[in-house]
Amino acid sequence: MEYPPFLLGQSRFDQTKFSGRLRHLLDITDPRTLFTSKSELKKCVDLLDDFKNDRLPEGVTNKQLWEAQKVKQSIIHPDTGEKILMPFRMSGYVPFGTPIVVGMLLPNLTFNQMIFWQWLNQSHNACFNYSNRNATKPTPTSKFVMGYLGAVTSAISIAVGLSKLIKKANRFSPATKMFIQKFVPFPAVASANICNVLLMRNNELTEGIEVMDKNNNVVGTSKIAAKKAVLSTAGTRVVLPAPILIIPPVIMSILEKTKFLQRNPRYHIVFNAMACTLSFGLALPATIALFPQYASVSYYYFRFLFILFC
Repeated sequence: MEYPPFLLGQSRFDQTKFSGRLRHLLDITDPRTLFTSKSELKKCVDLLDDFKNDRLPEGVTNKQLWEAQKVKQSIIHPDTGEKILMPFRMSGYVPFGTPIVVGMLLPNLTFNQMIFWQWLNQSHNACFNYSNRNATKPTPTSKFVMGYLGAVTSAISIAVGLSKLIKKANRFSPATKMFIQKFVPFPAVASANICNVLLMRNNELTEGIEVMDKNNNVVGTSKIAAKKAVLSTAGTRVVLPAPILIIPPVIMSILEKTKFLQRNPRYHIVFNAMACTLSFGLALPATIALFPQYASVSYYYFRFLFILFC
């Protein structure tokens, strides 16, 4: 693989294209970085410092620099300079999150089990969001607590409420009810994500966010741009959990009809875990890659939102 010239703090993949964003996400979620030793991490940090200070030793290749940056970015928080705990790193999101997804998608969950898995999922998400927060502008801890409590409450309420409605639905056969029940985690998680975004980023709606010109120069702050950003983020948070919480139930519904699983039901959790891992590891990065990190707002869109909201 040919490596482009190294650019400190930049991605080596074209972020204007879906393929580039996907390759970048697969790179930063590489679970192999979880096994980086302290000495290896120090070598990577020192190498990048040498590059930054123009004292790079002879013979260092672009590949070594890109790999060093990959390791540092996967472990060290860019704002605080501190190590991120392993379960809450981007590279740890799939390995540590998959067991929780498997738990949420287990068949025939009791209400207590459903509450436990939804609580555990939102707790993991809250710790992940806090560990990877933007620390350039201090955010009150109360904001994270509000977002966490709102997400947990909405996730549990919708999961339990939908489950009760399905069980009371007399029009459906037991088999149909069981099939529909498999998809309950998705609306519960999606609604919790929306609630979390609205609570966590409410200050952006009142204070506005920075906007830049085509040369990436900050030209001011805008409440209109903030409305678009928050609405877009809320929309993406509905799409992101879809591949994880919809694809595995569909796959399992097909596999459950096979003679093998009918004769060997004890292997159900094994196939369920495999389906969740594949969806988590491949479909999630592909879904995130659909959305560019930066968005442009045209003058006419500004005018439309100004009339609509102001």
